[in-house]
Amino acid sequence: MTGVAERPINVKVPCNVPVYIASLLAAQAGMLAWSATRHSPSVDEVAHMAAGISRWHLGRFDIYRVNPPLASTVAALPVVLARPRVNWEGLGMEVRPEWRIGMHFVHANGLKTFWYFSLARWGCIPLILLGGYFCYRWGAELWGPASGLVALALWVFSPTVLGNAAMITADATGAAMGVLAHYLLWCWLRAPSWRGAFLAGLALGLVELSKTTWIILFALWPLLWAVCRFPEWRTLAAGGERRQAGQLLLILLIGLYVLNAGYGFTGTFRRLDRFAFHCRALAGPMSPGQYTGNRFAGTWAGAVWVPLPADYVLGIDLQKWDYERKMWSFLRGEYRVGGWWYYYLYAFVVKEPLGTLCLALLAAGLACGLRGEYVAGWRDELAVILPAVAVFALVSSQTGFNRYYRYVLPALPLFYIATSRVGRALTSRRWPIAYAAGLALAWSVGSSLMVFPHSMSYFNELAGGPEGGHYHLIDANIEWGQDLLYLKRWAEDHPQARPLFVDVNGPLEPEHLAMPARVPSGQRVAGWYAIGVHKLHDIEGGYRDLLDRRPDAMIGYSIYIYHLSAEDLARTKPSPRMSTSSGTGKRIAP
Repeated sequence: MTGVAERPINVKVPCNVPVYIASLLAAQAGMLAWSATRHSPSVDEVAHMAAGISRWHLGRFDIYRVNPPLASTVAALPVVLARPRVNWEGLGMEVRPEWRIGMHFVHANGLKTFWYFSLARWGCIPLILLGGYFCYRWGAELWGPASGLVALALWVFSPTVLGNAAMITADATGAAMGVLAHYLLWCWLRAPSWRGAFLAGLALGLVELSKTTWIILFALWPLLWAVCRFPEWRTLAAGGERRQAGQLLLILLIGLYVLNAGYGFTGTFRRLDRFAFHCRALAGPMSPGQYTGNRFAGTWAGAVWVPLPADYVLGIDLQKWDYERKMWSFLRGEYRVGGWWYYYLYAFVVKEPLGTLCLALLAAGLACGLRGEYVAGWRDELAVILPAVAVFALVSSQTGFNRYYRYVLPALPLFYIATSRVGRALTSRRWPIAYAAGLALAWSVGSSLMVFPHSMSYFNELAGGPEGGHYHLIDANIEWGQDLLYLKRWAEDHPQARPLFVDVNGPLEPEHLAMPARVPSGQRVAGWYAIGVHKLHDIEGGYRDLLDRRPDAMIGYSIYIYHLSAEDLARTKPSPRMSTSSGTGKRIAP
């Protein structure tokens, strides 16, 4: 559009760049495909599997409704074609049946379950590669092909992306669809057209089907358009502003249509007063023993027809309900009810490679010191930065609990694109800057590959690496039950490690893997203990004494193995149980 870019972008892409793109995307596809076969199902994956299969078999969207259906439905397609056994017993008897139905699937299919999860994970890989391609496109169109390759490399080798994209959860897919949608909106903002509006609208619908966080786009995109257009409003040709407003309306309407179509239009245009809500914000005051309500019943607002799928609305309600109930959160050895406003910023600093952080600092310095060369038009910058900031702000504002760095994953590709401006140093032949950027990028890629395929457990050197990461963050940031297949192989290779007791943060138990082990119960006895690092920081202090002890072996970076003899048990004092009655923080790390 006229006036969007303060400087012309005239980029000549070398003919060998597509080879680099294909190579990087092939590398990511290979890493994800390999990782998909090596890791056991994580906590949420069994729920996503149940939800995805239910859509193909039953046409239902109420299972795991807190997540839109795109990722799990795509993942479940190759599984459905393989005809696994399914068990829908008890469906409809509870508000959140997804984990129980998911475990029915595991019990019904036995060891073949792991093959089905590999198929499901492979099914989502093309969506991740699509996100990487548009990271390249956007970076290249802003600052040149070298910048495009930097953005792509950061996406391909990001440990956060690799760890989450190797699962069938919604976060990595939401990030990939997010960069696609924002790229197409940016293209429309630069050169408004009905065709561009149509494509942006399709992408808006897809991104809404991928991650609930993106609900903010229905407000953010009109705001972004208004801000970008305001300085030139009086200079537009007659009718130009009405034409562009009409195109924006088309984008929003197509986005709504695609979102509803993705749910099969189930419950679309239900009256607001006919929902049974759980969260206080929507349910209103409730009497003791009452679990649902509707504050709009009997009001004029209750007659409003909601242009969204019913399960999409109820999913947002359930997610809000989770935050309102306030759960235990962990940060730097401290547990508290609720969370911290800076949790995700802290997680960003310890979970992103230091090489990536150095690149970001270099990019910020170049943008401030050499503006003309390393800064695009302010509208272009805003189109990249504003959505990333909005995601961080939205997620950080929800302090009912803090557990998962993956919640801000949709912002990461936009951060990588903004950082990729350092690649322009190569085009402009500023060799000291180019060498510094190259070293930082190599450091980022190298530190990620050194941890792969245990990318979920990645922490940078500032946090003490993956071995020290659990003193900073736990749960899905390091252990989510993903390393049980590695533990099974270790147990088979070490027949002397008997009896073996397993206690990890995951949905599966040793019997599901035909592992020669069992879950500990009651008082400890002499033997071998495989304890997940999440459990080592258990809020009740069940394994707190083992934090001071060096493990005898490690499975990935998420399961620590200890050999406890009778003498060890005699010397060990029982771990104190931690009081959970107070809402103040409780520090349990040594």
